[in-house]
Amino acid sequence: MVALQDVSLGLEEGVFAAVTGASGSGKSTLLNLLGGLDTPTSGTIEVRGRKISEMSREELSLYRRSGVGMIFQSFNLIPGFSALENVALPLMFAGVTKRERRNRAGEVLAQVGLGARIAHRPSELSGGEQQRVAIARALVNRPRVLLADEPTGNLDSRTSREIVTLLAVLNRDQGLTVVMVTHEESLAREFAGRGVRLSDGKVQAEERWR
Repeated sequence: MVALQDVSLGLEEGVFAAVTGASGSGKSTLLNLLGGLDTPTSGTIEVRGRKISEMSREELSLYRRSGVGMIFQSFNLIPGFSALENVALPLMFAGVTKRERRNRAGEVLAQVGLGARIAHRPSELSGGEQQRVAIARALVNRPRVLLADEPTGNLDSRTSREIVTLLAVLNRDQGLTVVMVTHEESLAREFAGRGVRLSDGKVQAEERWR
């Protein structure tokens, strides 16, 4: 089975793009390819002038660590770690000093509205707060591209709006390129500037919403 076929797509830097489509249409595969988690069997993938489809395993690891941030439907937080420790973890793998890890993790948690919750563990946080921690973790290495795979899938409608609003603010105020996979097209249309609809592994439609 081919997950994606004959996909030709270009997204300008600084865009907030929403990728929609039915389950099995190839949305998550597209995001995984952009994030360097999957390797294409053919074709070229270029992100900010870098051909990630031609990178070695070591180059892809560095790209995932510093070039791109990823958030998922499941928050993937470590239960025994505080919010601060969860966010700081990627910096440890990057060789950042403990003091700098704490400072940067605290800064991004404040940025996503959790400055007062840094000592709380995931079980002490609401679903929306856990997703904000996951967003902060994706931002702590200061990427220029943020990939979000169904970030509102486990959240209620009010919290979903808060999370998508946060992504829109990061896009607007920091120039962060955001590519979000979602089933909530109406919410995406309200906040995203570009829409891409997939069907059976192909781009069915591209729209500019604003």
